[in-house]
Amino acid sequence: MTKLVNAFLVLVLALGVGVGAFAQETTSTDTGVKGDMKEAGHATKRAAKKVGHKTKHTAKKIVHKGAKKTRQGAAKTEEKTETAPQ
Repeated sequence: MTKLVNAFLVLVLALGVGVGAFAQETTSTDTGVKGDMKEAGHATKRAAKKVGHKTKHTAKKIVHKGAKKTRQGAAKTEEKTETAPQ
């Protein structure tokens, strides 16, 4: 009699755990349309931030390079005007 009760309890526990795991798995993997839209929005935000940072970095680089070339040109002009006889 106790073997039959033990077997029944094991069967009930196994089925209960199996059904609980199945139910949990389906709800966590199925995000639905709303979840997909939220994920797409987050991805778009990350991409926009990355582009913004890269644009800022490139603009700074260009401005600094232009300023350097301006200083070089000004120095060359100053050298020419100093050495020219008047």
